[in-house]
Amino acid sequence: MASSDLTGVRRKIANKVSHSNIKTKRWQFPNLQERRLFVPELGRFVRITVSTRDLRTIDRIGLTAYAAQHGVDLTRL
Repeated sequence: MASSDLTGVRRKIANKVSHSNIKTKRWQFPNLQERRLFVPELGRFVRITVSTRDLRTIDRIGLTAYAAQHGVDLTRL
């Protein structure tokens, strides 16, 4: 199943509600992207699957700090 390597976000179950208010189950998928990001502390690129929300936060605080917040070791990726 597709999930974010950093936060673990994955698909959620939701209801599709018709005009007549009949509810049927459906999936809500996150916007996951596979990216190749440079880690200056390691001096190399790391290929990870992240959500677009993760990418915005990585741009703001940096990949190493964001991985540390979520307890992910970048050397293992």
